[in-house]
Amino acid sequence: MSAFRIVPLNMALHHLETVTDWLTNAFGADNSRPFFATILRASLSEAEFPLTWVALEGDRVAGTVGLWRCDLISRQDLFPWLAALYVDESYRGRGLSGELQQTVIAECQRRGYPDLYLYSECAEYYERFGWRYIGDALDYPDKSVRLYHRHLQA
Repeated sequence: MSAFRIVPLNMALHHLETVTDWLTNAFGADNSRPFFATILRASLSEAEFPLTWVALEGDRVAGTVGLWRCDLISRQDLFPWLAALYVDESYRGRGLSGELQQTVIAECQRRGYPDLYLYSECAEYYERFGWRYIGDALDYPDKSVRLYHRHLQA
């Protein structure tokens, strides 16, 4: 049994600032905090997208992941996306990344989505979790990233 409890962000609002900081530091630039804050606030609404989950150990936040309509502007033809997966350094190596991925996969299967996508700069990490590398793509404005696909079994 997992030591982590994964819940929607709206069930752990007191961690909103921490998650915003994580996403800004891991995936953004100095001026991108408002961008990530907007996405996280939008995930608190009852809209279909975006969704954000947090992993808790007791009341400590350990990681986060999102399900977004689009995460790579150059590939808006692909839908939906596992996005903003982050595990706090002190919780790495305990299987949490896989659990967060499974949370998104389960939600996509519940909704009947046949496919899921993500992008990363990391080579070979996501392949360990069953993702298939399908080529390179461009992140804005001109950074090459690795594009991954996961076919979801019904």
